[in-house]
Amino acid sequence: MKDVIQFLNEVRLELSKVVWPKVDEWIGSTVIVLILVMVFALYLKAVDTGFSELIKYVIKTYGLSS
Repeated sequence: MKDVIQFLNEVRLELSKVVWPKVDEWIGSTVIVLILVMVFALYLKAVDTGFSELIKYVIKTYGLSS
């Protein structure tokens, strides 16, 4: 139990050294992350649609369906 208490005290000490971001920095970073996630999702959707259409074309053209 003594080790657990020492660990928690050290955690508290280390957390007191952390420089937490200001609210405006936090909001700005969050907005950037959300925008990048949306852009990446749109990119993946476009790639997925492209591959789906390519596979449909290949199956239709070469009659690979059963």
